[in-house]
Amino acid sequence: MSFDRPDKSETTTDSHNTHASTLSSLDGDISFWKGIPFGLQHVLAMFVANLAPIFLVTAAARMTAEQSAQVIQSGLLVAGLGTCLQLYPLWRVGSRLPMVTGISFTYVAAAVAIVSTQGYGAVIGAVMVGGLLELLLGLTAHLWSRLVPPIVSAVVVTSIGFSLLSVGATSFAGGAGSKDFGGWTNLGLGLISLVACLAFQLLMRGTLKQLSVLFGLIVGYVCAVAAGKVDFSGFSGIAVVSLPRVLPVMPRLDAGAIITFALLYVVSSVEVLGDTAALTKVGLNRAPTPRETSGAIAGDGLISVVSGAFGCLPLTSFAQNIGLVAMTKVVNRKVIFSGGLLLVLASLVPGIAQAFNSLPQSVLGGCTIMMFGNIILSGFQMISEAGYTQRNITIAALSLTIGIGFTQVSGIFARFPQLFQSIFATNCIVLSFVVAVILNAVLPGEHRFLSAPAERG
Repeated sequence: MSFDRPDKSETTTDSHNTHASTLSSLDGDISFWKGIPFGLQHVLAMFVANLAPIFLVTAAARMTAEQSAQVIQSGLLVAGLGTCLQLYPLWRVGSRLPMVTGISFTYVAAAVAIVSTQGYGAVIGAVMVGGLLELLLGLTAHLWSRLVPPIVSAVVVTSIGFSLLSVGATSFAGGAGSKDFGGWTNLGLGLISLVACLAFQLLMRGTLKQLSVLFGLIVGYVCAVAAGKVDFSGFSGIAVVSLPRVLPVMPRLDAGAIITFALLYVVSSVEVLGDTAALTKVGLNRAPTPRETSGAIAGDGLISVVSGAFGCLPLTSFAQNIGLVAMTKVVNRKVIFSGGLLLVLASLVPGIAQAFNSLPQSVLGGCTIMMFGNIILSGFQMISEAGYTQRNITIAALSLTIGIGFTQVSGIFARFPQLFQSIFATNCIVLSFVVAVILNAVLPGEHRFLSAPAERG
């Protein structure tokens, strides 16, 4: 009796398939060390965007370089802690989904306005009080989330994708405020990074395909060093280890600042609804459970309170991570947990943080621009699943047209109150959501709506 020996190529393929299945499973069994490259990829995709809001607000507050560095350090810490909290919840706080959290852009305009009059302490007070509000909104999401049916969630996800297109394009050209914005070197680095991502994804097999973004970032970074586009001056005189400080700025309770931030926290909670729906759609091919949605919002609220205690800004789930999940299908909690720990480590070791921070924007833009397009397509799929009824078509078409179109011509809001402008004038996600909710509430049911002509047999 003889036995056929398994073909070596078949054994290798089976191994790759098993590894890929593990990465695409929430609780797949994978070695912590093997998961680090995939976790690192999730961190790199949001690293610069996580720090950008801090740069804007600390500059408006006219902080010293040392004070600004402390806030940046705290931002890395709370982003890592928030990611870990979303992956492994405390009680009902946390989604248990592969979410990566970071400092939110939603609050930047309001924070800049507040620091110029009331000071940074008023911002921190509003961050902490507003975080408690979002925590409460998360724990009671089952009472109000019914106001957001599938078509409204689909509109939010689609608008999230569209809102990120300019972010990717701006990074591709060198980043906002870059002295050589749109220069050939920046465009070349962005193109090299994009081509490297695509080539790696096309040529590699199995789970290696899922490291295409990381490969693109490395190739782009090496080319940027050769082109002299990486600034190493930040490494001079840097400490080996530095611990983030609790309450570096004393919070101050200002009624106007608290009201402003409370409204923005409501907006952020809605964005999390869309983020959660998009993430489960592209990563798990299903809709989120009420427990996951509630935990995601509550998790953002709690970690924002912690962020305020460390003198930093509110956090939210990062849409960049959704694009990466759509592209790679890596949703394993252990893998992304390693990325959260790397963020915490970066906050403790300034050298690591500086290495991440030296990544040129054009390299990041080249690697992320395709991710954002994937989010738009996911939104289109959700609209399709909600159904192309005349009512749904009207809600989606009008809310996206007003949300995206009006925010591209923000002067249309010039006669509105400043608070209204700070919330709606440049945020297509919020405006699209509000229009969609209003239309969903006032339009009659499909049986009374203008129906499409009956199909001919």
